[in-house]
Amino acid sequence: MANTLLMPKATAVWLVDNTALSFEQIAQFCKLHPLEVGAIADGDSAQGIKGMDPIMTGQLSRDEIEKGEADPDYRLKLSEPKVRVPESKRKAPRYTPVSKRQDRPNAILWLVRNHPELKDAQVSRLVGTTKATIEQIRNRTHWNSSNLVPMDPVTLGLCTQIDLDMEVQKADRGRDHTAVPSGDTLLPASETETLNPDAAASSEPEEEELDASKVFAKLSSLKSTDEADGEDKG
Repeated sequence: MANTLLMPKATAVWLVDNTALSFEQIAQFCKLHPLEVGAIADGDSAQGIKGMDPIMTGQLSRDEIEKGEADPDYRLKLSEPKVRVPESKRKAPRYTPVSKRQDRPNAILWLVRNHPELKDAQVSRLVGTTKATIEQIRNRTHWNSSNLVPMDPVTLGLCTQIDLDMEVQKADRGRDHTAVPSGDTLLPASETETLNPDAAASSEPEEEELDASKVFAKLSSLKSTDEADGEDKG
């Protein structure tokens, strides 16, 4: 967390009243304009604001003030805080620029249609909206439902493709993929493409005909042999 001055205007009031620092030095330290510091000194600005001692708050040392008073070109430096408060790691809600907020309903409609597995909380994280708005768009009770057009939130710049893919993967992991379809089902195309109905229907008769022809051929050869033997005997 960056070290910043607390209550800059109140600090400026105290420095004007209690030090010989220049307006420029006070303005630089308090992040104000020199003219505003001059107005404070003249009583035209910050009326009613009680000065805050930066030495008491530990943000400025007495030695630092004395260095500034001795050298008008010296720039005051904030004292290092004695206690550092760790930054909160809680992720802030997604901020959507005002120029893109009108596109959110279209993005919600796109997500609802193309990724029905996403929960309302996931849609809300992606485009920065409320569950009530998502529900209205799902049920087509939104005030502008008739004019909504599904639009990819990534294309609109409301979220990144990585964010969208991550949310879809999370939703997909929660779905049940073990369901078995009931009733008669069609064979896969990869199996039906290799089937030849005519060949399948005629395969068995062809075998029977082939076997019958072999039998008749054998009988004919036996008959011819018998007739030849009879002629030889005659």
